[in-house]
Amino acid sequence: GVTFASHLDGHRIFMGPEESMQIQANLGSTIAMAFDECVENPAQHDYSKASCERTTRWLKRCKFEMARLKHEGISVNPDQLLFGINQGCTYEDLRIEHMKRIREMEYCSGFAIGGLAVGEPTEVMYNIIEKVEPFMPKDKPRYLMGVGTPTNIIEAVYRGVDFFDCVMPSRNARHGTLFTWNGIMHITNKRYETDPRPIDEHCDCPACRNHSRAYIRHLFKSEEQLGGRLAVMHNLYFYNTLTEKIREALDEGRFEQFRNQYSSLLASKCED
Repeated sequence: GVTFASHLDGHRIFMGPEESMQIQANLGSTIAMAFDECVENPAQHDYSKASCERTTRWLKRCKFEMARLKHEGISVNPDQLLFGINQGCTYEDLRIEHMKRIREMEYCSGFAIGGLAVGEPTEVMYNIIEKVEPFMPKDKPRYLMGVGTPTNIIEAVYRGVDFFDCVMPSRNARHGTLFTWNGIMHITNKRYETDPRPIDEHCDCPACRNHSRAYIRHLFKSEEQLGGRLAVMHNLYFYNTLTEKIREALDEGRFEQFRNQYSSLLASKCED
């Protein structure tokens, strides 16, 4: 496992696969993520290989501990799922070999690609997804951890990913960065000082329905917490709408058109 210092008082804390499963069992989440090692990037090939082997061993321990917790009635959610995590830094051979190994573990209900979006170029991330995806089970969900921007999500879906997690919509919102259907907006810019329009005229979130760009900018400039709350509300609504539109485009067989229309646009600076 891992020993680290508490951010509160510095005392040493140990966590291994068993402790991780116990915490997640108490949380009762729908999905429990296996305990893994996310190596620094870049990392040496030999160390990355050893790390993959360690992560595989930890996955097995997670499985046994989850089974014990469920058998003894300790888990808050007896139907909790276990997802394995693919690692291997940016080495294609390690990524593929590790995915082959963990996919053999039939007790995994889904698989995640971890260790990306940690500083490597975006194209490197896309390349790793493309190399790993063919070796992921077709009948189980694929999860890209810690990603990402709206464009990242569209491009990852294009490469076979099903779902995501990221602090970006809320964290960026608290600093005044907003995602819109016309690109990225920095609401604290002076150009919005007297702008009476909503953040995004194509958005139906409560912030856009009830408040102007000028007002939200004023809240940020006044250091009123409401500004950050409204911005978070908008960004989360935008991300939910984005995933809805992606699902609709997939169901209707027009995802390629959707990607061509929005992938680059959503990464651009909002000029409106």
